[in-house]
Amino acid sequence: MRIHEYQAKELLQRYGVMVPRGEAVVTPEAARAAAEKLGGRVVVKAQIHAGGRGKAGGIRLADSPERAYELAREMLGMTLVTPQTGPQGRLVRTLLIEEALPIRQEYYLGIILDRAARCPVLMASPAGGMDIEEIAQRSPELIFKEHAHPALGLQPYQARKLAFALGFAGEQLGPAVRFLLGLYRAFVELDASLVEVNPLVVTEDGRLYALDAKVTFDDNALFRHPEYAELRDVNEEEPLEVEASRYDLNYIKLNGTIGCMVNGAGLAMATMDIIKLAGGEPANFLDVGGSATTERVENGFRLLLSDPNVRAVLINIFGGIVRCDIVAEGVIQAARKIGVTVPIVVRLEGTNVERARELLAQSGLKITVAQSMSEAAERVVALARQG
Repeated sequence: MRIHEYQAKELLQRYGVMVPRGEAVVTPEAARAAAEKLGGRVVVKAQIHAGGRGKAGGIRLADSPERAYELAREMLGMTLVTPQTGPQGRLVRTLLIEEALPIRQEYYLGIILDRAARCPVLMASPAGGMDIEEIAQRSPELIFKEHAHPALGLQPYQARKLAFALGFAGEQLGPAVRFLLGLYRAFVELDASLVEVNPLVVTEDGRLYALDAKVTFDDNALFRHPEYAELRDVNEEEPLEVEASRYDLNYIKLNGTIGCMVNGAGLAMATMDIIKLAGGEPANFLDVGGSATTERVENGFRLLLSDPNVRAVLINIFGGIVRCDIVAEGVIQAARKIGVTVPIVVRLEGTNVERARELLAQSGLKITVAQSMSEAAERVVALARQG
């Protein structure tokens, strides 16, 4: 679950991370009033769940409250297109009006889970304010890392090591170490999957601020944080993915023409790979879970068919926990109830698979039953092209 920059900064402040003074607004009048409170010279920042806002015109400098009002009128309601939004862009509904700081230097800080090392890793770089992926590829020597022990956490000596690597010394060393330790504490206690400050800035008078902040929560830990519900902005999410979350389905919309319904994330990835190998493009990732029921299959069908790009559907189910005949009954019932008009290819394997194939053959529906994944992929790609 992602949140806006202004929300991330409010959370990080609780852990001693210094952020610029600012206020989230939704009207030009509120933008002008906020600029007056902040001293007149402010930065107007579009609040969308995507990076690259500055290059796309989503971050602007205002020298006066009146200019902040004018910029807010321009930016509120605009569609901001960045490399992370895709060509459709995102509608700007909220702005962050923030004090303009005299910046001396910029740095990058980020914390994620290193799955190979099985622990959090804190990354730091003196090349802040830039795309960290480009820095990692072009100048990997500019990225410094410290792994935090899962039980012991990030130790003060590790924070000092990173601070020294970034060039902090003297009076700035203490604040830098506290900043790093506070950021790590936020990562752990917020149950985050990502905490990123890009850039961390040092002002002309030597103070450290998180000029931009990004926090992504671990969805698997949301049950521990019911308070996060009010931070969610569904306007920033794909509508079909929002709908899927209501039914506890794992759905991600893609740009292809072949709808996929699979049980198990690994099988779903393999299914998308084999579709591409057969010359097609998957329209989605949809994992209905190991215990796929008739209701879940029906809701999955609704999601698949809500995408106008879907020209054919591939159902690939392994009946380990769930019986194949139950899945087949769910497919038949859902297809009849919803009125599926696109071709359906079904590949089932596992418990009661023969009975499942009989049910599908006797259903009277236009369902193609495949014996293998490769056969299923070839058939669904051919049917999608016909459609």
